[in-house]
Amino acid sequence: MITLLQIIQVLLDVIWWIIVIQAVLSWLIAFNVINTYNDLVRTIWLALQRMTEPLYRPIRRILPDFGALDLSPLVVLLVIGILSRIVIPNIAAWYLGSGAI
Repeated sequence: MITLLQIIQVLLDVIWWIIVIQAVLSWLIAFNVINTYNDLVRTIWLALQRMTEPLYRPIRRILPDFGALDLSPLVVLLVIGILSRIVIPNIAAWYLGSGAI
């Protein structure tokens, strides 16, 4: 059980970094520091969008429309932080406290 929780924690960390990298890349594209005419940039951008869109879609349905401001990555990062720092450690402590090793 602890190994499963550690795997989940690693996956949450990877998702967190993917979202942060996507946010930085979107800012670089928005401020025209890099552009999507470059094949490598376009490939990375599309891959990051395909990985994160399933996470953002349900949140975008719930959140009101803020125009050009998209708060769904922030909500996903908040949920990941809650899971990583509160839920998973409490599950691990409960599992270890119940004597099931």
